[in-house]
Amino acid sequence: MGIELISANHAAGLAATLAGRANRGGRGFCCGVYPITPATDCMEYLCSQDIEKGTVVRVESEHSAMAVCIGAAAAGARSFTTTSANGLAYMAENCVTAAGLRFPVIMMVANRTMGPPWNIWAGHGDSLMLRDLGWIQLYCAGNQEVFDSVLSAYRLAEDERIMMPAMICLDGFTLSHTIAQIEVPDQQQVDTFLPPLHVPHQLGSTPHALGQIEVAHQVTSHRRQHHDAMAAVFEVYSRVQKEFRSIMHRELADPVVPYRLDDAETVIISMGTIGATAEQVVDQLREEGQKIGALRIRMLRPLPAALIRKNLQAARRVAVIDRDISLGFGGVLWGEIRAVAASDMLVQNYLAGMGGGDVRPHHIVEIIEDICSKEQAAEPIILEDLQ
Repeated sequence: MGIELISANHAAGLAATLAGRANRGGRGFCCGVYPITPATDCMEYLCSQDIEKGTVVRVESEHSAMAVCIGAAAAGARSFTTTSANGLAYMAENCVTAAGLRFPVIMMVANRTMGPPWNIWAGHGDSLMLRDLGWIQLYCAGNQEVFDSVLSAYRLAEDERIMMPAMICLDGFTLSHTIAQIEVPDQQQVDTFLPPLHVPHQLGSTPHALGQIEVAHQVTSHRRQHHDAMAAVFEVYSRVQKEFRSIMHRELADPVVPYRLDDAETVIISMGTIGATAEQVVDQLREEGQKIGALRIRMLRPLPAALIRKNLQAARRVAVIDRDISLGFGGVLWGEIRAVAASDMLVQNYLAGMGGGDVRPHHIVEIIEDICSKEQAAEPIILEDLQ
């Protein structure tokens, strides 16, 4: 185990490199890459690595990058790619293919606001656009969490009960280009944690087809299998956490991360780096005697509904901060939370940080003051409307 001072982009690339080397006893490692800000540093890091029995393929588009990953997984190789915003939209067709074919591709998404108008800073709308395609989605709040999430996503996605792709999401620039110390395991530890990959339906000596035409009852049957696989993620993830702790000697974050919730009457719910700021505000307001807590949603797909309900048992008011907007509706996370919250709970949506805008402690204090003044929920509120 060593310490590295690196960005979240490089942390993701390093984790993918170690995972790729760990499959040298299997069918190796292959990834397709195409540059896009703010994910390019991750791609460049991978291109600079020497991966035994592995290759990084530089392609002409994001669509082709995912196509390379699909081909690699079909051959039984471990695969990885990275992208952002409109690049993710361009590869969407092949994202559907990867999920439909049950290939455990791992992708890092440096969350960036969709354009036009063009903006290169953080927004969750890109990955949320694909939340219903059959990809496991994890949202990170720090560099160590990015590294651990990429590494553990391979163990999770490659489990025979799952065999689904996984997306590791991090806030563009806010996290992707932030330098921090992380603990990095040695290759032997990674080899122990990640056994050689075996894709049950990989191409080999016995000829068979992938992606054939289906009639209605076959589609229904396969969608049921996909849904059951996603439902199994929680149990498998719990096992992955235990193995991660045993081998890496540190904790792998839970699907939801509660903070001072035991008696919290008002709870701030968010994803990504906003969650870290929310915890600072909780500490500040607790010192003033307010019963405030925070809940960071780390796993959005599958949605850990039971865990969310459990952590909101004491809450009367919930402020959901979204770094996105579903136009004509409100925040995507708000819609998810509202669906699982108790019927008598006040669940108010606040839209903040879109386009990479700062969400600072005083902004969250304003949100808490606003929700505590309400008797019932209003329409989604854009943060600038509070100022």
